[in-house]
Amino acid sequence: MAFSSTAFLSTVRTLPAQVPLLRPISLSTPLTSKLFVCKHPISALRSTGVSSLTNHLNPARLVLKRKASMTGVVTDKGKGDIKVFDSEEDLAVSLAKYIANISDKFAKERGAFTVALSGGSLIKSLRKLVDLPHLSSVDWEKWHVFWVDERVVPKDHPDSNYLLACDGLLSKIPLHPGNVYAINDALSAKGAADDYETCLKHLVQNQTLAVSESGFPKFDLILMGMGPDGHVASLFPGHPLVQENKQWVASIENSPKPPPERITFTFPVINASAHIAVVAAGASKAHPVHVAVGDGQNPDLLPVQLVSPEGELAWFLDKEAASKL
Repeated sequence: MAFSSTAFLSTVRTLPAQVPLLRPISLSTPLTSKLFVCKHPISALRSTGVSSLTNHLNPARLVLKRKASMTGVVTDKGKGDIKVFDSEEDLAVSLAKYIANISDKFAKERGAFTVALSGGSLIKSLRKLVDLPHLSSVDWEKWHVFWVDERVVPKDHPDSNYLLACDGLLSKIPLHPGNVYAINDALSAKGAADDYETCLKHLVQNQTLAVSESGFPKFDLILMGMGPDGHVASLFPGHPLVQENKQWVASIENSPKPPPERITFTFPVINASAHIAVVAAGASKAHPVHVAVGDGQNPDLLPVQLVSPEGELAWFLDKEAASKL
């Protein structure tokens, strides 16, 4: 079963409020916003009163163990694994198997698998999820898909991470209607961020999303790329949002990388995850990889150095990205 990206976007335009995101549940504050649907829907909910808690941001200090085509790394907390592949093709195959194994684990344990994606080159590296025949047993209907960050543009805009994912992945797999959560692009950046955070709180309340010991939503898996400047999600070097520790989802109106208006998960949410995979390919990623997992130096702390999950951290690198290790 496959869906075309055209069908995805057509449904967004023609069915803005006809399919409910969730069955009604008792909430202290009524949910009054319209819901958006894209074959798989998009949430836009008001506050449910679930409180945010603060979290400490601890840079992940990673220690290289050995160099090889497949290299292991541990963090100072005894967690972390780095895998270096001879080609981006090999990386994509291994990444697909890794994701499939984690999704199978949580689908069986919790009856749901929650995964958040960033945009950019990561989507290309996810292509093997639909190309490997032995992954046909993946229970796609248990998947709940979110965005770690998004550009505040229409969903059919070339800059949209949603569109990129639809074209590259989501239109090719039979996800359950109602389990894809994109931003409400009719709102301002701040409005979209607040709306998305309210959606996460609603899903925590109905136990679709787990809760971490720190009180933040605990995604089963967060998949992130990394920029040549060491940014992850839409958390850029030197930007005040890197230090944000109360909001779950924050807005940015002055992104140093266009387009300027975006929403992003904050580090407390990112680091509450059960699993995080950082994917980097190409020589332009060699410097931030060297700083984050090797012995490289940088005058300022790179955002990628703050990726330090409560659960397990994995790095998927091709040999060019790992060339300075």
